[in-house]
Amino acid sequence: MKILVVAPSWIGDTILAQPLLALLKRNSPAARIDVLAPDWSAPLLGRMAEVDEVIVNPFGHGEFNFGARRALGRRLSSADYQQAYVLPNSWKSALAPFFAGIPRRIGYQGEARYLLLNERHRLDVAAHPQLVQRYAALAGPLPAILPQAHLSSTVEQQQAVRRALDLPLDAAPVIFCPGAEYGPAKRWPAQHFAALARLVATPQNPVWLVGSAKDAAVGEEIVRAAEGAALNLCGRSSLEQAIDLLASARCVVSNDSGLMHVAAALGRPLVALYGSSSPAYTPPLSPHAKIVSRNLPCSPCFKRECPLGHFDCMNGITPQQVAATLNAQF
Repeated sequence: MKILVVAPSWIGDTILAQPLLALLKRNSPAARIDVLAPDWSAPLLGRMAEVDEVIVNPFGHGEFNFGARRALGRRLSSADYQQAYVLPNSWKSALAPFFAGIPRRIGYQGEARYLLLNERHRLDVAAHPQLVQRYAALAGPLPAILPQAHLSSTVEQQQAVRRALDLPLDAAPVIFCPGAEYGPAKRWPAQHFAALARLVATPQNPVWLVGSAKDAAVGEEIVRAAEGAALNLCGRSSLEQAIDLLASARCVVSNDSGLMHVAAALGRPLVALYGSSSPAYTPPLSPHAKIVSRNLPCSPCFKRECPLGHFDCMNGITPQQVAATLNAQF
C-alpha cells in the first residue's frame, strides 16, 4: 500500500494531521506514507515516525498555477499511489492527486471537488468539533482515544543546537513563543511577556524567546522591557533547531501558534494562551498542556486583529496569572 497525504500549509495544522497518519499506519502497518507539503514544514514531517518521504509542494499560499499542478500530478503518477488523502479544503489542492491518477482520492466536500475527489466525506461539525478529529476521521470511524502527536528529538540533537547557538548546555530554560503567524489578535502583549520573564527567570532556568525571523522585532521589544531577564533567539534558529530547543525546555509559554503545537507534540509542560482563537477547535494535543483563556463573550472571533479595538481577550491575561499557572502546574 502506497499512500499520498496532501498536507495543510500551516505548521500547527501539520501537527494536528499526525494522528491521521498514525491511524493510517495502524490500519495498514506495512503502508508507505509520503506527504506532499510546503518546504517549511518538512522539518516537522521528518520528525514523525509515520512519514516515509516528504515531497515538496512548490506552491505558495493562494497560488493556483493550473499547468504546474497538472505537471506535478503527472510526475507523481509514476509512484503508483493507491490512496490520496487531501487535507486542505481547496479545489486546487486536489488537482495533483487527480492528475496523478490515484485510484482512491479522499477528502471533505467543498469547492466543487466532485470530479477531483471520488471519496468525499461530509463534515459533521457536532460530531467532530476539533480539527484533529476532522483530519483523523478521513481514515474511518474514530477510536475512543486518538493517537498522540509526537515529534522525535534526541539528547544529542538538543545538545548540538545549543552548541551551534552558543547556549549553556546545562540550563533548563523556560521558553516563550511570542509569535503567531496568523495575526496580532493571537499574540499576548510584549509587555506581558517581559513582565512574566522578570517573574520566572533564574540563573538555572533562563527565559529564551523562540520564533521565526518575523518575531525578531517583538523579541527585542520583550528583551528591552524585561531588563535582561530574557534572551532573544527569534530568527536565530531554523525550525528544525527550534524543535530541539523546545524539546529541552523545562516548560513553554506560547500563544496559539505553530510552535505551541510543536511544544505539545514534544510532550513539554506547556501554558497555551488563547484569545481570538478557540481551544475547542485547535487545542494543544498534550496531557501536559494548560490552557489560559478569558472566555469573553466576544471570543473566539477568529480575526487577525481585534475587531472591537480593545484586545481584552489577551490584554486581560496577566503575567501574574500565567506565573501562578506555571507554578501550579510545573
